[in-house]
Amino acid sequence: MTTLLRSLIDEMGWKDYRTFIDQYQRAAQCLAEQVRDPSLATHTVSDRTFERWYSGRVTPQNEARRILAHLFMRPIRELLSEASAEESAPVGAVMGSDSSVSDTGVNADSGADLHETGRHAVMAARRAIEFAMRAERQTVGEETLDYVQEEVRRIAMIHLRVPVGTVLDDLTYIQDTTFRLLESGRAKPSQTRDLYFLAALQSGMLAKASHDLGDPQSAMMQARTASVCADQAEHQTMRAWVKGLQSSISYWANRPGDALHYARQGIEISGDLRGSVIVWLAAQEARAAALLGDAETVHAAIRRAEAMRQGTRPDDLDDLGGNFFFPQVRQTFFGIEASLVLSDSDAGLVRSAEDAVRELSDTNNPHWAFAAEAGCQSNLALARLYAGDLEGAAEAVRPVLDLPPNQRNAGIVGSLQRLGTSLHKGPLRNAVTARELCERIAAFSRHRPLFLPR
Repeated sequence: MTTLLRSLIDEMGWKDYRTFIDQYQRAAQCLAEQVRDPSLATHTVSDRTFERWYSGRVTPQNEARRILAHLFMRPIRELLSEASAEESAPVGAVMGSDSSVSDTGVNADSGADLHETGRHAVMAARRAIEFAMRAERQTVGEETLDYVQEEVRRIAMIHLRVPVGTVLDDLTYIQDTTFRLLESGRAKPSQTRDLYFLAALQSGMLAKASHDLGDPQSAMMQARTASVCADQAEHQTMRAWVKGLQSSISYWANRPGDALHYARQGIEISGDLRGSVIVWLAAQEARAAALLGDAETVHAAIRRAEAMRQGTRPDDLDDLGGNFFFPQVRQTFFGIEASLVLSDSDAGLVRSAEDAVRELSDTNNPHWAFAAEAGCQSNLALARLYAGDLEGAAEAVRPVLDLPPNQRNAGIVGSLQRLGTSLHKGPLRNAVTARELCERIAAFSRHRPLFLPR
C-alpha cells in the first residue's frame, strides 16, 4: 500500500533524508512554539526510521505523529491511509471537516497556511543558494563566501541559547559546504584562509555540540579538526581558543591532567593577545587545577584572570559572541566552581553565587545561556550545602531539575552529579530532603540525550 504520507513526500521532492529531516525539524520547532511544548523543538528521526515510514513498514508514534500532521497539514490518520487521486492534492489544502486538534495538535487555520508558505520560502532559499554556489563553480564567489560567513555568525550567536538539536543540522550542513569549497581547489589564497577560519569556527561549535551530547571522543575529533583549520588560517586567537575548548572537553570527561595541559598550551599560544580568550584560558586552568586538588594554582589562576580582564580589548572572536566570548559573569562562575571543587565555601562565596545566578537568570542578558544558568544554580546549591543550608540548596537546584530532557547536556548532568555526590557523602545525607534530592538527580540523569554516558 502506498500511503498518503509517501505520496506527499514524493510530491514535495523530500525523498532524500537530508531534505526531509530539515523540513521535519523546522515543523517540530514551529509546533513547539504554537503548543508551548519545548520538548518538541528538537525532536528528530533517524534515516532508517524515515525509510521505514516511507515504505510503510513502521507507523510513526507519539510526538512524531503530531509533527508529521503539522508538517503536511493533514490529520495523521489520513497520512497513514492509502493514497488516492483526490488525497494527493497539494499540501496546504484545507483539512476535511472531520479533522480535529486531537488529530494534529493544531488547527489548519490561516496561521497554518502562513507557516506552510514560510516553509516553502525556506526551501526555495536553500535551493537558490545551492544554485548560486554551483553558478560560481569556476571560483568561490563573493556571494558564496558571504553566505557561509553569515551562517556561521548566525549560529554562533544562538548556539548556547538553544538545545543542541536546534542547530545541529544547520551546523553539519554548513561545515560540509565549507569542506567542499576547500576541497574543490577553486578558492583564491585569501579566500582559502577565510574558509579555513570559518571551518575552525564550525568545527569548534560542533565539538561543543558533541560535548553537550556526552560524546567526548567525537568532541575531541572535531576540536582537533578545528585546531588544524586554525593553523591553516594562521589565526592565533582561534588557535588559542581551541586549546581552551580541548581543556573544557577534558575537564568534563574527568581528565584533569589533560584539561590543565590544554589550558596551559593555550596560554602559551596566546602571547600578546588581548581578547577575552586569555581570561577564559586562565579560568580553565583554575578549574582543571581544582580537580587535581592544587589550591595554590587555582588561586593564582583566578587572580591572573582578574588582572587580565582589566586589559582586554574585543577582537574578532569576541564580536561573534556565544561561546567565542568570555564575559565577566562566566569568569565569576568559573572561579566559584573551582573553589567549590576544592570544597571551599563561606558566606562570601554563597553571595557571589547568588549574584551570578541573578545575572544569568535574565534571558534578555546577551550572555544568557540555559546551560550557564543551570551551572550557576547547581553551584549555588553546592555552596549552600557546604554552608549547612540544605533547604537553600534544594531551592537553588529545583529549576535545574525541572529542565526538559533536550536541555540536559553533559555539563549540566555533571554539575548535578557533583552535587549528588556531596549530598550522598555529606553529614546531612540521612535528611529527608537530601534523600529526595539524590533521587531526583538520579532520575534527571537517566532522562537525557542518547549519547550522554550512564
